Amino acid sequence: MRYGDLTYEEIRDRARQGWLAIVPTGCTEQQGPHLTVDYDTWFVERVALAASEKAERDFGVLSLVLPAIPFGPTPEHRNYGSGYIDIPRELHQNLVAAVLTSLAEQGFKRIIVWRGCHQHDLAGIIKRFNNTNVSRAYAFLPELPYSEIMRRIAPNVIGGHADSFATSIAMFLRPQAVRQEKIPAPMNDPIDWNDPNLDFARYSSSGVIGDPSQSSPDLGAKLWASVIENVALTLKICSTEDVGL
Repeated sequence: MRYGDLTYEEIRDRARQGWLAIVPTGCTEQQGPHLTVDYDTWFVERVALAASEKAERDFGVLSLVLPAIPFGPTPEHRNYGSGYIDIPRELHQNLVAAVLTSLAEQGFKRIIVWRGCHQHDLAGIIKRFNNTNVSRAYAFLPELPYSEIMRRIAPNVIGGHADSFATSIAMFLRPQAVRQEKIPAPMNDPIDWNDPNLDFARYSSSGVIGDPSQSSPDLGAKLWASVIENVALTLKICSTEDVGL
């Protein structure tokens, strides 16, 4: 499943066989005092690999997962003073566009960009890529299902950032990376997610948005199972959708 584990000849063969290519885009930013700054990058790659395995097992969908891009625009985290790598939005978009072009040149016809951060706006470069590569390749940018899954499984827990969704999944999959004694109190003040100058530090001294206090490994197990089921089904849909190829 891992692109980086293969030789160039093996990758060439998989492209010719019609395998999906999955590009996970992560970022490096503060995740409150209790989660490590690599959470988004770790999570997006782990989701892509687990969903790829399930999609093959359940639906016969074959896919390769590229190494996760570990950096992205994170200006909303800068004022915590450390723990971020903030690259310009245009540079990030150009990087993703270059990855897509490289994959298309290698013969991959269906490419899925799976984001590790809701704040990364890649719709424009996806549209340009698809307009430029008509009949050669098509890139998908699926909507992220995490908020809907959290509302369904834990409807009374307020979500946001470094919240009970992220913390519970980390407790379930890599508990050694969670500083449980540092999980802060809920931060339930309203936040304008559409603010072009969003600064988390204006809302939260801890870096957490929402409520991380309801986290548990059991909740993490339920969330993880639902996430992988949802994403595997998305891979199936992308593998069969009529996009003119």
